[in-house]
Formats: sequence, C-alpha cells, structure tokens
Amino acid sequence: MTGRDVPGWAADLAAGFAAIHAEAFAGPHETPWNAAAFAALLTQAGVFSVCGRDGFILMRAVADEAEILTLAVRPAARRAGEGGRLVREGLARARELGATRVFLEVAEDNAAARALYEKAGFTEAGRRPGYYAGAGAARRDALLLALNLAAPLP
Repeated sequence: MTGRDVPGWAADLAAGFAAIHAEAFAGPHETPWNAAAFAALLTQAGVFSVCGRDGFILMRAVADEAEILTLAVRPAARRAGEGGRLVREGLARARELGATRVFLEVAEDNAAARALYEKAGFTEAGRRPGYYAGAGAARRDALLLALNLAAPLP
C-alpha cells in the first residue's frame, strides 16, 4: 500500500497512533510502529480501534477470534486507568463483532502490561521464545495470552 492508497481518515489516525506509540514504546528495547505500519493495518478487514486522549488499543476480529495488535498509553497518563478502560472497551467491541476468544502477545519482562492483562482475565496460553529483540544480541520471550469472552468479564 502506498501513501496514495491510504484513505485520508486512515492516514490521519495512523499519524496520531504513531505519535502515541513512539512515546509509549520509547525504551531501549522497544520498536515503536510508524504511521505507514498503522495505515496498512487500519485498512485491513476486521481491524478496529478504541481511542482515548492519551492512548488507544488496536485490535482485529475475524470469525470468532480477536487479537489485540497493540495497546499504547502515553507515559504521563499511565496508572490512571486509561489502559484498563481501553482494554475493556476493546473486548466489548470484539464481543459485539462475534469474537468468543481474544489473544495477544506481551513481552515476558513487561510486568505492567502483564498485570493489566491479568486483571482483565487473560491467562497464559503459550510462549514464543526469543520473539522480541532485546539489548545487544539478547532476545526476550513473548507470552501468548488468551481470554475466553464467553465467560463474564472481570
């Protein structure tokens, strides 16, 4: 997809998402997504977002499954409930779209994100060894988390 193929709404939303993502994933072990990556995702079937002033969640729902593609909250707005609200609203939207199960990947060493997802009811369903790049040649495992939406949400 070239810049000319991206609808104006997707390009504008992608630019905003990229700016927030760059702030949220600014650490030495992180790789924030750029506007082109967001624009490509936003125009795919089944992709939807829930936005807030200081963050967003980007998800994809296909058939009876959904995936959290990314969740980003500006560092200055963390610990104020924005991430939890975005997850709850994203899960509710996924359920409306027919999803009965939701998946995501999170870095094993991302304690804050793991706690957020655990509070939302996600449990570990697998592991992807060395999935994320780390400092130097080190790699970090990704935990595959899953949530059954057929059960009541916490």
